[in-house]
Amino acid sequence: MHIHVQVPPNLPDALQCTPEAFAQEAKMAMAVKLYEMKRLSSGMAATLVGVSRVAFLMQLHRYGVAVIDLSPEDLASDIANA
Repeated sequence: MHIHVQVPPNLPDALQCTPEAFAQEAKMAMAVKLYEMKRLSSGMAATLVGVSRVAFLMQLHRYGVAVIDLSPEDLASDIANA
């Protein structure tokens, strides 16, 4: 499946990147947001971008997204069960 998005032709230049790098960054941003919204698993998000799961998780900090998003209660439960 392909998604076509129209962007101004000078946008990659304004962001100081190539059109290919811009497309990759846009895919990463979409995957990160869907992961953050819990709509995609980290593995599916990585597949969307075309990188390994570990590589995807290592990039989350660039977008201000936590790798593990547990509530205080869930974290306390995990620690108690460790």
